[in-house]
Amino acid sequence: MMHAPLPHNEKKRLQALRDLVLLDTLPEERFDRISAFAASEFDVPMASVSLIDRDRQWAKSNFGMEARESPRDVSFCGHAIVQAAPLVVHDALEDPRFSDNPMVIGQPFVRFYAGAGLRLPYGQVVGTLCILDRRPRSFDRLDVAILCGLRDLVVDELFRREEAVV
Repeated sequence: MMHAPLPHNEKKRLQALRDLVLLDTLPEERFDRISAFAASEFDVPMASVSLIDRDRQWAKSNFGMEARESPRDVSFCGHAIVQAAPLVVHDALEDPRFSDNPMVIGQPFVRFYAGAGLRLPYGQVVGTLCILDRRPRSFDRLDVAILCGLRDLVVDELFRREEAVV
């Protein structure tokens, strides 16, 4: 298993995440609706709005998974936040970054992952909207575009909530 590299702007990224005041808050229907829709749209059993903290991945919204938190070093999303394009893993058992990952060889037995980074307007990527399946899948350019459109809705909600708090 390969650990994800840290983003070049990790300190600013973590500060932007904390400024959102979302970590360890209760579930919110507006995020849950997006996760549920993503799971339905792509016919996958799992979807999540995940935030990547210093040492953990924490789910603001979780559809089809019980665990709301996992170590950052085993998260797929930790890899997704360091690249500009969405991360698509068609078959995790065939990908050297994830083939022996505890989430692949054990519960929830992830084989497919697609995650689009939650990029804030000032550049920091604080997490992902991701979908997961227990079987390998294909994922084409239209699928990526739909996932990115849903990701944009999540980012809009992050700021709508932030404005309501201020």
